[in-house]
Amino acid sequence: MRIVEVGPRDGLQNEPVGLSTDEKVELVEKLAETGLSEIEVTSFVRPDRIPNLQDAEEVSRRIMRRPGIAYWALVPNEKGLARAKAAGYRAFAFFMSASEAHNRRNVNRTVAESLLLARALAEAASAGAPPGEGRPRLRAYLSTSFGCPYAGPVPPERVAELAEALVSLGYDEVSLGDTIGAATPREVEEVLAAVATRLDLSRIALHFHDTRGMAAANALVGYRLGVRAFDASVGGLGGCPYAPGAAGNVATEDLVYLFEGIGAATGVDLDRLVAVARWLGGRVGHELPSHLARAGRLWWRGEATAS
Repeated sequence: MRIVEVGPRDGLQNEPVGLSTDEKVELVEKLAETGLSEIEVTSFVRPDRIPNLQDAEEVSRRIMRRPGIAYWALVPNEKGLARAKAAGYRAFAFFMSASEAHNRRNVNRTVAESLLLARALAEAASAGAPPGEGRPRLRAYLSTSFGCPYAGPVPPERVAELAEALVSLGYDEVSLGDTIGAATPREVEEVLAAVATRLDLSRIALHFHDTRGMAAANALVGYRLGVRAFDASVGGLGGCPYAPGAAGNVATEDLVYLFEGIGAATGVDLDRLVAVARWLGGRVGHELPSHLARAGRLWWRGEATAS
């Protein structure tokens, strides 16, 4: 059971009020203290594309990298990968879309061109690695796997084909993104059934947005079908600048509460995580989408009061 915390990157990239560098470093440190074992820290994109992440190098330099935690960086191209490597990362995430229309809007490439870039990045990620460090970790986000804001439905077979292609290029894991929060449990079943004909689901993560309130239900379906890796954002922050109307990611604390409720161990201290979400809410200046940040958990499940 793995939860990949994407709040410091995906959660903050589209916020109208950006956090200071000090606050971003503090957020990563607070998340590391909750028991989360994977944190996506930042993205090495052009500062003019995502101004909220323009201090990627500074944040990366200042965080304390704890043993047992994988610190991820999102890289859009060879230049971004070089910056991330120089900043000390050994875990890299690439992104593309299952939808041709969204891929062109998001990264100004065809899907075929993105696959060629994915190959080049996978090869470059390992180049020049110091002896004894081993191969870096690679994951790929496959956005709009459950529907595109510009082209509508995306065939499950296309998602399966692209996921298989990315794994064949050297990516350890493919995170299927419900970028606009369109998925229903039935569609999750259909997509995973198609993917399972080509890949073991141990190579798949799920990345749900809660635009239509289906994220927790969809995560539960994914878990029941055998997926054991889920992306989530503390406080439920997030959204894609190239997906009109997309709400935030499923809140990490809501997902932990869900999995605790069915007896699936996450290794995360839920009370500490809720405290981080509430702290973050005070920094971004608006109410968080997170249910647990607002309500807390019931007193008989470990929390005395909900403040």
